[in-house]
Amino acid sequence: MKNIIENLDKVLESRIRLGVMSILVVSDTADFNTLKQMLNVTDGNLASHISALEKNKYIKIKKKIIAKKTNTAYSLTESGKKAFTNHLNALEQLIKNI
Repeated sequence: MKNIIENLDKVLESRIRLGVMSILVVSDTADFNTLKQMLNVTDGNLASHISALEKNKYIKIKKKIIAKKTNTAYSLTESGKKAFTNHLNALEQLIKNI
């Protein structure tokens, strides 16, 4: 029997990473504070998950100065969009095969 979970993306198994990706798919870009508030997580927790997504080249980071403060915005890369779509497709297949 084929392993029905083999196509799930290990990077996206975390609910926080999946949440970040979901927000970015809909919003195109989001800043750190927006992600933090929407996901109801701490700075450190969000930062570690963003770091994992960046390391895997699923998101890109753009920093700019707004009113003398650094603003960090995130968006999906093409490989991130593809990975997210593939993960959702794998979840759909998993549900259909149960």
